[in-house]
Amino acid sequence: MKLLFLTDNFPPEVNAPATRTFEHCKEWVKKGVEVTVITGAPNFPEGKVYEGYKNKWIQHEEIEGIKVIRVWTYIAANKGFLKRILDYLSFMVASFFAGLTVKTDLIVATSPQFFTAVSGRWLAFWKRKKWVMEIRDLWPESIKAVGAMGSNPVIRYFEYLERRMYKSASKIVTVTESFKEQLIAKHKLRSEKIEVIKNGVNAQLFSPQEKNQQLLKELGLEGKKIIGYIGTHGMAHKLDFILNCAKNIDDEKIHFLFLGTGAEKENLLTQKERLGLKNVTMLDPVEKKLVKEYVSILDVGLVNLRRSDTFKSVIPSKIFELAGMHKPILHGVEGESKKLVESYQVGAAFLPEDETDFRAKLDWILENPNRQYNFDKMIREFDRKDLAIKMLAFLER
Repeated sequence: MKLLFLTDNFPPEVNAPATRTFEHCKEWVKKGVEVTVITGAPNFPEGKVYEGYKNKWIQHEEIEGIKVIRVWTYIAANKGFLKRILDYLSFMVASFFAGLTVKTDLIVATSPQFFTAVSGRWLAFWKRKKWVMEIRDLWPESIKAVGAMGSNPVIRYFEYLERRMYKSASKIVTVTESFKEQLIAKHKLRSEKIEVIKNGVNAQLFSPQEKNQQLLKELGLEGKKIIGYIGTHGMAHKLDFILNCAKNIDDEKIHFLFLGTGAEKENLLTQKERLGLKNVTMLDPVEKKLVKEYVSILDVGLVNLRRSDTFKSVIPSKIFELAGMHKPILHGVEGESKKLVESYQVGAAFLPEDETDFRAKLDWILENPNRQYNFDKMIREFDRKDLAIKMLAFLER
C-alpha cells in the first residue's frame, strides 16, 4: 500500500504530534507500506528554521525509510493567532500542490492544525482517493477553551469547516474515547467510522534508568526533590498556576524544573522573576534523545492543563513517557486522562487550578517515595508499536 500522510509537525521537531506521526510511520514502513509525509521546514515552536534546513518551496529527504517532502510555509512562532492562521493556511495550500504529484492509495491528514485536514480533503477529491482524518484535538473548540478567541463569525466558519471534514472523511482516527463519543453525539457520525488510537510510549526510548548525576550537578539540583514539567509552555497548560504554587512552598528541598518553550514562555519567565522564585529552574527545550536524561532526574512528573470542560476529553501524551520511565505523575487534568492515571495507579490527580489540592497530592507522592505504582501494566497496554499496527489495520480495512 502507498500512503500519503499530511502533518504540520515532523522530526526533527520534538513535540507530541511530530513524535506520534514519526513513530507510527516508521512501523508502517517496516510492514511494507510505502509512506510519504508532506510537512514543512522544522521550526516549532520558536518559528525559527532548524539548523541544516531552509524554508524552500520544496525539498526531499528520507528518514528511516519514510519519504519526506518539505514545503514552503509562512513561518510564525507558536504565538499570535493571526500569524499562526497564516502559517496554517500556507501549509494547506503548499501541501495540496505537493500532494498532487505523489502517487498514493490512501491519504491521511492529522489535525490540529485543522487546515491540514482541508488539504487532505482537497487531495482526496482531485486524486479520487479516500482520505482519513486523524483528530488529536477538537479544534476549534480548543481555541475557545484557552480564551484565544470567543464565538464570532471566524470561529463559526471554522466550525462549519469542521463539520464538513467529519462528514467527507472516509474514516476518522481519534486519540481518546471522549473524542469519539462527542463526534457520535454532536455530529451524528457512525461508530464504525471512528477508531480510537491513543497515544502511547516508545518503550525502547523511555525506560527506567538511574538519575543522571552529572546533569543534577550541572543544574545545581543535587539533594533536591524535583517536580518536573517537560513540554510546551502554552496557553492551555496554565503553568502560571504552578509558579504561584511554587511561591508558597517553604520546603527548600522541593524544586520545580520546567523544560520547553511555547507561547507563554516569556510571560512565565517574567512571572518567575517578579515572584522572586528561587525554587524554580526554567530551561530551553532539548533534542528528543536527551529528554529522557531530564526525566531521569525527576522525583515527580507534572501534567497540567487549565480547568475547562474541553480538556476533559484529552489525554496528554507526556503521561505515557513519564510512566515509561517509572516516574509518579502529579496530574492536573479532569476527565478521561484523570481516570487513566487513577485506574492504572501511576500517580495522583489534583483538581486543576486548586492550590490546596495540588499541595495535598504533591505531599502524598513525596511522603512515600517507595510507594508501588503500576507503571508496567500501562507500558504493556500502550506500547506505541502495537498502537501503530492497530492503526494500520484500521487504515487497510
